[in-house]
Amino acid sequence: MLSLERVTKVYRLGAFGLQKLIAVRDVSFEIGEREIVSLIGESGSGKSTIGKLILRLTPITSGTIRFEGTDVSTLNGLSLKEYYRRVQGVFQDPFASFNPIFKADRVFRMVRDEFYPQVGMREWNEKVEGALRAVGLNPPDVLNKFPHQLSGGQLQRFLVARALLLDIRLLIADEIISMLDASTRVDVLNLLADLKARGLSILFITHDLSLGYYISERAIILYRGRIAEMGPTDKIYNRPLHPYTEMLMESVPRLDRKWEEEGRIERKAALTGSVPGGCVYADRCPKAMDICTREEPELKEAETGHFVACWAR
Repeated sequence: MLSLERVTKVYRLGAFGLQKLIAVRDVSFEIGEREIVSLIGESGSGKSTIGKLILRLTPITSGTIRFEGTDVSTLNGLSLKEYYRRVQGVFQDPFASFNPIFKADRVFRMVRDEFYPQVGMREWNEKVEGALRAVGLNPPDVLNKFPHQLSGGQLQRFLVARALLLDIRLLIADEIISMLDASTRVDVLNLLADLKARGLSILFITHDLSLGYYISERAIILYRGRIAEMGPTDKIYNRPLHPYTEMLMESVPRLDRKWEEEGRIERKAALTGSVPGGCVYADRCPKAMDICTREEPELKEAETGHFVACWAR
């Protein structure tokens, strides 16, 4: 359904754009039909940038993004409008997606005006109520309310319902539950699983390892804009191959053993170092070899469906 081929995004910095920041470098992966893929990484790893590139909110510097075989960068006018009918995004802060001076259900009216102007108001209201019930909301309780009168979880469901009105095929879910409380998080995760069962594909962007394990069939570990490891979720979590992935798994506190705080602090301290000319993780890796500082490893298949970018593998 969706494929990224050697996608790179470079931001120009400074008054004259003389400096550059490589936010995403040479990223390739695919999302299939009815599949949930988790994109996992620290803050600043480039995962949200990838979501914006897919949604055409920022242009790519090089590479290709294809949706159902069509190069997304070539879309414009009616073809771009049709793309947004099939691909939508929901972001981290639901309150930032609503204008506080308008009622929250204005987002539904905007969808009707833009995509379904021929649909009568009675039929449209029925579609809106059906979409709200599909995401677990009772229409009389949430319609005609201002954003401040609704909770973050309700607003997030509003945005998912808006996407459902467009009969989308792919949802970019960028940290959509990081601002929600624990009980609401489970509800939204279960909603995503239900949407997948109905035929939706989802790119689930998160920094929370446990959430990625809970929701996805495949996981992609991103570090400094590069894919460190990619494969079936069970393999990545139970048999990580990249030292960075191993460090992430060790960093998750467990109730059955004491957390090794000293080792974690020592590894994390190197994060402030400069990006090396070779592997982007070399200045932080406890297993780094000489070649790691000179040459960047390619993403290779270490076992069936399980890819890793590491000279030690």
